[in-house]
Amino acid sequence: MTRTVGARFRDTYTESLASLSFNLAGLLAGGLLSIYFSLFKEYSWAFILYPGILSVRGAIGGLFSGRVSTGLHLGLVKPTIRDNTEYAYTLFQTVIALTLISSVFMSTLGSLFSIAQGAATLLDVLRIFIVVTATMLLSIVLIPPFTYAFSVYSYRKGLNPDKVVYPIISTVSDIIVTACYVAVIKGTASGGRFGWALFALLDAAFIMAVIVIIDRNRGNRDFVDTVNQFLVTLSIVSLIVNITGSALERITGAIGRRPEIYMVYPALIDTVGDAGSIVGCTATTKMLLGTLSPRLTAIREHSQEILSTWLASLTMFIVYAVASGLVYGVHLVPGLALKLIIVNTVLIPVIVVVAMATAIVTTRRGLNPDNFVIPIETSISDGLTTLALYVVLTLLH
Repeated sequence: MTRTVGARFRDTYTESLASLSFNLAGLLAGGLLSIYFSLFKEYSWAFILYPGILSVRGAIGGLFSGRVSTGLHLGLVKPTIRDNTEYAYTLFQTVIALTLISSVFMSTLGSLFSIAQGAATLLDVLRIFIVVTATMLLSIVLIPPFTYAFSVYSYRKGLNPDKVVYPIISTVSDIIVTACYVAVIKGTASGGRFGWALFALLDAAFIMAVIVIIDRNRGNRDFVDTVNQFLVTLSIVSLIVNITGSALERITGAIGRRPEIYMVYPALIDTVGDAGSIVGCTATTKMLLGTLSPRLTAIREHSQEILSTWLASLTMFIVYAVASGLVYGVHLVPGLALKLIIVNTVLIPVIVVVAMATAIVTTRRGLNPDNFVIPIETSISDGLTTLALYVVLTLLH
């Protein structure tokens, strides 16, 4: 029995580590943030909005990947690229609508937070709306199709999409979203009135498309329920991510130009969120299949996945410190590794509790946990990771 449990733990750790290792690519997003540091500083509100864009995009991507993964397990989604179910097509349309709704939420709250902190003026509000909406529009053209295709591929290969899809997709999404964000800001900055007009026209076309989608799906119960449930999540997410943006701005003010920190930042928030998603998604699927009870005892019953995923995330944090040190100076590795280990040790237990509690509560209330687990735990993890990083860097600076 001990050998069997040990072998299962090893297998789960290996599978989780393989998924989380893709977050190394998140260093590319951090590299973009570091390279275009001066551009972000030119628009003070850009730093405040950046974590929010990553988190909201991740929340929508989490909802989509979670629903697709569970749909594949339950037979609601066919493991094919074409000729799929009504459930699958409705899900695609829902994600498009939620992207625009989230853009409006983020633009509004982001503007308020930026103005309150003196990082923006009333004249910047329209610019913020154009930049956020255009960034989300460009990202949605690429991310959902790739997410779906990879989910189908992993399912066909006999892998568990609950463990491999979101961790990998979230990293790809961060790179795409960061690149889109930089491209839109740079395009508007260098393109003058033409650049602003171009992205404004793209946003207008996006708005019209979503109006058509909403009109067509007014009588679709799954569409309406998903949108309504996500609005609750979005309200929580939007508040948290704007606090996160404020924390990132404080990090910038407190430590100044520290490229080794900005390089690992997207990978850190990715890994913490991914660890929570692995725990939450595997628990959610078990609950829906009836093999795990939606009670507090589920945390103990799910301990193998929890501990193995935690160990895998800790391994990756150390790898990030080494990778950043190889780029910006090997002498930075010991100090950076210590800071990241502290951040990981404090955060992962909290995120696990958040993911499990969300899965348990939503399941017991008869809601679809896939609409809540990843969006809530990833947004909370983004905020807590940023705050924890700020505290640790301040105390151990």
